[in-house]
Amino acid sequence: MLSPTTESLIARVTTGRRAERLVAILDQITQRGTISLTELSDGLGVSPATLRRDLSDLADQNLIVRTHGGATALERGGHEIPVALRDTRFQEAKRAIARATVRRLPTERYVVALSGGTTTASVARALANHRDITIVTNSLTIANLLSSNSDVRVAMTGGFLRPQSLELVGALAESTFNAVNVGTAILGADGVSATAGVTTHDETEARTNRAMVVKAQRTVVVADGSKIGNVAMAQVADMDQVELLITDSSADPTELERLRAAGVQVVVADQE
Repeated sequence: MLSPTTESLIARVTTGRRAERLVAILDQITQRGTISLTELSDGLGVSPATLRRDLSDLADQNLIVRTHGGATALERGGHEIPVALRDTRFQEAKRAIARATVRRLPTERYVVALSGGTTTASVARALANHRDITIVTNSLTIANLLSSNSDVRVAMTGGFLRPQSLELVGALAESTFNAVNVGTAILGADGVSATAGVTTHDETEARTNRAMVVKAQRTVVVADGSKIGNVAMAQVADMDQVELLITDSSADPTELERLRAAGVQVVVADQE
């Protein structure tokens, strides 16, 4: 169950425009460490009164610390935007990535594992009309997206719920992935780098997704261009465990060349 503050924040995010603004505020605070209300207002072109409400919501979510006249970033590693806000970012790119991913899956009976994430959720939507497929996932979001389609079998892991990502993690989730045979594991990521591999913000989440990779015949990473070249705290997989990366044209071309040199097949979805 979501916390009351999480439900309240999601209820208030009634438009994509406001969600995008909250993400922009988080990005500004993360980059600057500490920022004043005046600086935020000038930089984003938003009134101080509106920003005060936004900062209060973000502080209620324990994403920032309110200060007199502004806000300060939390003292913790990484910057993880709640899934309710992340889903508003780079939507066209994610849809293109999802379409390219589904085209590369067998059309006959098949088992796919999907990690949590907004790009993998786009893949789940694109798979909704696929017949005779089984999805194994630890994501409540993905299971809910597919729940109304009787042609798609959904197997969920157990585990402890991470409210930020709405994923089930830990030993129970890992044991589910260890118990099944998967054709393709499709991973979302917070970072994809030729040197650091596939990374995410949370170590427990990374271990759970690692179990998915180990049991899969092949691994496909789906990540919009903003994730390419980034490195988050916890590694999910080395790049030599990844067969295919599907991204979009906003990705750093130099980093894509490094990934190709590391042996990864790279598909730029919106250039197909």
